[in-house]
Amino acid sequence: MAKMHTRKKGQAGSTRPLRTEPPAWSTMNEEEVTNVVMDLWKQGITTSEIGMILRDKYGVPDVKLVTDKKITGILKEKDEAPALPEDLYNLLVKAIGMRKHIRDNHKDVHNKRSLQNTESKIRRLVKYYQSTKVLPGDWKYKPETAEMLLTR
Repeated sequence: MAKMHTRKKGQAGSTRPLRTEPPAWSTMNEEEVTNVVMDLWKQGITTSEIGMILRDKYGVPDVKLVTDKKITGILKEKDEAPALPEDLYNLLVKAIGMRKHIRDNHKDVHNKRSLQNTESKIRRLVKYYQSTKVLPGDWKYKPETAEMLLTR
């Protein structure tokens, strides 16, 4: 896939092995994985970090193979799901940081361009999440109120 705001090609990544069941060396069962996910979530760890911790520390290569649900699915089942998807949340944090920087350094044209690209990504992602019913149809990104959205 090409990069969004450059004329360069994207970097190819490795593909996971095609599996339908957890490997034999992975010993955790569904209940244990769910308990670990909930404990880590209550500590304030993000879903991507939870996945890496489960992979590195607990030897769970893929949560979906063990539980038939993704980490966010487990959180939704326990009514602990985040209000915003993690990728959108991270882009909002990035945009807020850039806006603060531009407020102090108003001649930084490179950062202004980066802010435009980041906000374009935000709007594109919001459109996707509205079409998949993750966000309500009337949800709109406003830079003035974006900081209030980031409370977990």
